[in-house]
Amino acid sequence: MDMQVNAEIAEAQNPRKRARSLYWQGYAIAWIADQLGERRSTVHSWKRRDKWDDTSPLDRCEDAIEARLIRLVAKEHKSGSDFKEIDLLGRQLERAARVRKYSNGGNEADLNPKVANRNKGPKKVATRNDYSEEQQERLHEAFIDSLFVYQENWHSAGLLNRTRNILKSRQIGATWYFAREALDDAMETGRNQIFLSASKAQAHVFKNYIKQFAREAADIELQGDPIILPNGAELYFLGTNVRTAQSYHGNTYTDEYFWIPKFEEFRKVTSGMSMHKHWRKTYFSTPSSLSHEAYPFWSGSWANKGKPKAEQVMIDISHQALKDGRLCEDGQWRQLVTVLDAVAGGCNLFDIDELRREYSPEEFLNLLMCQFIDDGQSIFPLALMQRCMVDSWVVWDDFKPFALRPLGNREVWIGYDPSHTGDSAAMVVIAPPLVQGGKFRILDRVQFKGMDFEEQANRIKKVTECYNVTYIGIDTTGVGQGVYQLVTQFFPGARSFNYSPDVKVRLVLKALDVVNKGRLEFDAGWTDVAASFMAIKKTTTASGRQVTFEAGRSKEISHADLAWATMHALANEPLEGQTAGNTSILEIY
Repeated sequence: MDMQVNAEIAEAQNPRKRARSLYWQGYAIAWIADQLGERRSTVHSWKRRDKWDDTSPLDRCEDAIEARLIRLVAKEHKSGSDFKEIDLLGRQLERAARVRKYSNGGNEADLNPKVANRNKGPKKVATRNDYSEEQQERLHEAFIDSLFVYQENWHSAGLLNRTRNILKSRQIGATWYFAREALDDAMETGRNQIFLSASKAQAHVFKNYIKQFAREAADIELQGDPIILPNGAELYFLGTNVRTAQSYHGNTYTDEYFWIPKFEEFRKVTSGMSMHKHWRKTYFSTPSSLSHEAYPFWSGSWANKGKPKAEQVMIDISHQALKDGRLCEDGQWRQLVTVLDAVAGGCNLFDIDELRREYSPEEFLNLLMCQFIDDGQSIFPLALMQRCMVDSWVVWDDFKPFALRPLGNREVWIGYDPSHTGDSAAMVVIAPPLVQGGKFRILDRVQFKGMDFEEQANRIKKVTECYNVTYIGIDTTGVGQGVYQLVTQFFPGARSFNYSPDVKVRLVLKALDVVNKGRLEFDAGWTDVAASFMAIKKTTTASGRQVTFEAGRSKEISHADLAWATMHALANEPLEGQTAGNTSILEIY
């Protein structure tokens, strides 16, 4: 070993090699020749023959490292710093060797040996929907900080009561709140959460709120259906298929239960999901009709069935009794929250004066003040409209609402109804039947508020770009004329309806025929469509000599815009139900 080191030292001390090393360090040929006692021509000759200038930077670095390393190794008495430098220089030579191998066709593992081993051994599976304790705390704080006073009341009631039953105004943030509450509870307790609605599409509103809240409040990306958290909590989003899902168990949230068909059957199944005492049940809804199956459940008379008179309870469900929420005699915690209560509870999202101008007194009381509809005088009572309400995600397998062409190349019809005040209007998109006597399906509905004629016409035009529209029906009475003129520029065949008692009668009779025969369908979550039809009542003209139909108490304001828009589309089928689209050539002849 000593002989090898001595040989390397001798080679390092070779004048020719020392001259090359000094040249690579940047010294001039003349200086190098003087230092080594050689002639300049000799040094120039070494430079030319050994091609010093053609050597790579890596070779030059290796030479310098090698020379320094040899000197340190040759020292008789080495200090601690010498040993450290020897170790450092050795590692640098090793690194240079890896760089040289990489340059000659190697791979990344030549530069970093750890790369070669990073995929060895069992792989760690990433936990889906994972979150840290800090993220959970952020989400809980965001949940608590976002609540209005009446929502804080709901939260407190949920901590103390197994059953909450809430009658509410529209648009006060109930679905939004309960989605957040459920996620917070699932993370805190690991309890399952089950969201129930009349349709799968409506139940998925909860899911969208939950995913958005987790992302914005704590940077958590939730995935899956159901959503399964690392602590074992499962979040289910169910529609009408709940009848086949009795094995689920957890906290249940039933949305808009006053609009669910066959509510009693629905309640029996869903209540079984939260039968154990550590689960809680939450029911919340806007009011529909006094004739709905859910009304006895709200009023408390349901709890008295089969009980002797001495054991029956009387429950005060007046606004005065329930506006602050209270635990009632049947064990349910009830609250009635009107839009005025919401405003008093800190909700700054409403302009009450504007709402009073926009809605008739009757509609204001129903939609915003939690008063039930007495549909005894309605042409389209709730019991009739419930026959039209289906779980569209389940029964419409050919309709893809998020696709560029939701119904492919099948034809659709559009109905449009303007507001008589110019502030609100409605449009529906209907798929007509393929066969005579088949069903109409309301695929989409839009209500315009605060949009001018051009914006509304452009919205109708967008529908023609993603559907195969073959018919458009527009009420041109009064302000509707402006939209009609713009629509005919891109759809010249649009049909106009200039309202008169005779026109209204024909529209209503056609719609009644379609609904009575079970030929109209729309998503069960669209309670606004059902309410719009329920608002239409029979009346007489000012002279009292002719029957007509109106919505609400005020004849100056249209409150059934979605219903009238639907009727404008249905009118494209004659009363006998035969059109060119649902009749083949053979049938005609």
